[in-house]
Amino acid sequence: MQQNGSECDFSSADSWVILSPIEQSIKRKMETVGTPLKDWNINIYRGVLTGYNEAFIITTEKRDEILANCQSEDERTRTAELIRPILRGRDIKRYGYDWAKLYLIATFPSRHYDIEQYPAVKQHLISFGKERLEQTGKTYSVNGEKVKARKKTNNKWFETQDSISYWEDFYKPKIVWGNLNLTASYAMIQDNSFINAPSPMIVPASKFLLAVLNSKLADYYIRHLGVTRNGGYFEYKPMFVEKLPVPQSVDAKVVTDIESYVDSKNETAIDTAVYMFYGLTEEEILYINQKGR
Repeated sequence: MQQNGSECDFSSADSWVILSPIEQSIKRKMETVGTPLKDWNINIYRGVLTGYNEAFIITTEKRDEILANCQSEDERTRTAELIRPILRGRDIKRYGYDWAKLYLIATFPSRHYDIEQYPAVKQHLISFGKERLEQTGKTYSVNGEKVKARKKTNNKWFETQDSISYWEDFYKPKIVWGNLNLTASYAMIQDNSFINAPSPMIVPASKFLLAVLNSKLADYYIRHLGVTRNGGYFEYKPMFVEKLPVPQSVDAKVVTDIESYVDSKNETAIDTAVYMFYGLTEEEILYINQKGR
């Protein structure tokens, strides 16, 4: 105990963690240079929570069927706009994603849709049983079978469980990631794909921030804030990610270089650049590299 002991200064009201001298030095340097992401001019949201994915997340084939059931071109146009591409956490990879060709019926309560304007969508949803889609929290008996409604909210039966007042941000470039991963796996989505909860997203996005988040150093810092589960999986909750200190003022050439490294997926160069602007020593860099991916 004496040989491996370490003195730590717990002088603030923040959550405390016991670190070795080199870990304390790395943490101090990062927090001196950077500003926590929660203090940046960005928003961190979770993806869409439907309350019943079986009804609201559909295949390409089901989307085509719904559109084919539209009775007019106007209805078809409205319906096509309502049904949006969606990514799940498992689809998001490091610096990219594999879309599973799934779509979301984006009936967000904040949009105040009239379901009667979307009869083909109504027909699809009602096929799951209105009792199952109601947001009352009640249990019903349907044909002798117990059916549990969705969680109690003030939303209508055909709407998603979350209000999604920030729906416009899904149409902007965003940094997204799966909630549970073995290592940092952030990607930038440039199109208007939506994200399924519990996967989070950051808006607005930048290649610089994407690179920092995917770096060994940032991953090391974030993983010290929570507990790693069996199999090495870590839950990358927004409450951890938002604490990452990232410098807001970095030399323009450094930013340009890092952006080019993202384009070429030169992760070694990204890690080196991140180490440099945090001012890590060779000993500290070696320590992170040994702890990293």
